Amino acid sequence: MNAPLPLLPFATVHDRRNLPVWASLAFSAGAVNAAALAACQRFVSHITGTVTRVGADYASLYLLLDYTAVLLAFALGAMSSFWMLDGCRLRGKAPIVGLPLALVAALLALVGLLGRLGAFGPFGKTVETPGDFVMLGLLAFAMGLQNASVASTSGMIVRTTHMTGPLTDLSLALGAYLSRAASAELRERARLGIVLRGSKILAFIAGALVASVAATRLEYLTFFVPAAFVAAASYLLHTVVEIQEREAVALGQAVNLPSR
Repeated sequence: MNAPLPLLPFATVHDRRNLPVWASLAFSAGAVNAAALAACQRFVSHITGTVTRVGADYASLYLLLDYTAVLLAFALGAMSSFWMLDGCRLRGKAPIVGLPLALVAALLALVGLLGRLGAFGPFGKTVETPGDFVMLGLLAFAMGLQNASVASTSGMIVRTTHMTGPLTDLSLALGAYLSRAASAELRERARLGIVLRGSKILAFIAGALVASVAATRLEYLTFFVPAAFVAAASYLLHTVVEIQEREAVALGQAVNLPSR
């Protein structure tokens, strides 16, 4: 069975009118990472760091198991995205495109509420306690769900919870755009990539900045900030996909019009 086509084609993903969707999600991921760092001195969407801790904490079975659980939570979140989107399409059903991101927003708000109620311990004063790992697990699941759903929708072009890939893609696009040997078509695609990746990186930084400042006053309630941005992005992405589907239907009808 062939894999389903991405919900959004290349041109739509890179359309500047849709940049607010990708930027909002990158902003939220930066905010989540910064808020988690302020809460328990640990990043959550920095999976490279989590994998490193799994190896580095070999001497402590407790920490080894806890960081492995966080890693598995991210993977489970990504798997859930497949079941909600591509899994539905493989079964011949239309997916609710905004559903994964709506769930992400709800999880972030839940973390903020539970933290406010004391479920994770004092804000900023706990490190590697059971409450920390419950919070990190919930956040990791949410970030895995967000990253995979966006990647699936955009045909693996957009990822929002980490910046290593986008910075690499940005660097390659800059190299292509500045190359004298590049064709006009290649340079145009490179320009689109520069705008997209550059916007995501700047939005991620902005999210981290806003959350870092907000955390000094809001503490756990800071997670409501990225929750609001993800909720808005969920609505916008659903709208973008609906417009794309209507245009595809209209194009199909135009192509199939009987000749006079």
